[in-house]
Amino acid sequence: MTDNNWQRLDALDHKIVDKLARDARISNRAIAAELGVTEGTIRTRIKRLQNEGLIQFTVVTDFRMAGSPNLCMMGIDADPSRVTELAERLKQLPEISCVVLMLGRFNLLAMGLFTNIEQLNILITEQIRSLPGVQRVETAISVHNLKYEAGVAKITPALAAD
Repeated sequence: MTDNNWQRLDALDHKIVDKLARDARISNRAIAAELGVTEGTIRTRIKRLQNEGLIQFTVVTDFRMAGSPNLCMMGIDADPSRVTELAERLKQLPEISCVVLMLGRFNLLAMGLFTNIEQLNILITEQIRSLPGVQRVETAISVHNLKYEAGVAKITPALAAD
């Protein structure tokens, strides 16, 4: 999504996205009633947002659905000239569910869910450390998840005052 796409959405689009972000199971009829427009308007707007790739629907599962895995974070020091290339390569690894470019201690942060340490060790030693430009990988493994909010990755800029 480019900034232009987000900026060209009007207040109604933003309100629809906000309603869906709070409860993706809400009906078009309920959204229409709350926003004072027709159900057809909501249906058309949602379809357009999906077609433009601005929203998508997915099921977010609890960690326990994957057999009580541990959330593992890998801080990666890399040659600065290869950070973007490395991020793209890390995104392709099926074991990795999140890749973030960082400022600070590491150039990159990669995260994934692992049910055993050996699986994580193989990924790091055989796949990540062998990538050109990787200088060091430091791991952090969760031992107990006190709070996990699926909506934490929700991207919604502040709405302009109506």
